Amino acid sequence: MKSAKDIVIHEFTLDRIEGETAVLLDENDESFDLPAKLLPKEVKDGEVLVLTVATEKAETKRREKTAKEILNEILNVSNMSS
Repeated sequence: MKSAKDIVIHEFTLDRIEGETAVLLDENDESFDLPAKLLPKEVKDGEVLVLTVATEKAETKRREKTAKEILNEILNVSNMSS
């Protein structure tokens, strides 16, 4: 596993696909399930997959702002009804 401050990269081996679920194995042979629709179409059992997990700070802040605006609207409407 490689990592930077806001990015982590994991390598998994595709063990098998069961229906709509892909079963991946890490370097310790621990399994991890993932929806198969997220994988490349031509992936085969035994192939190594690289998954990158990263935070998206700007999008997180945008969603927090939107959630606060909605909450404030709800609270203002509730206060007006009382």
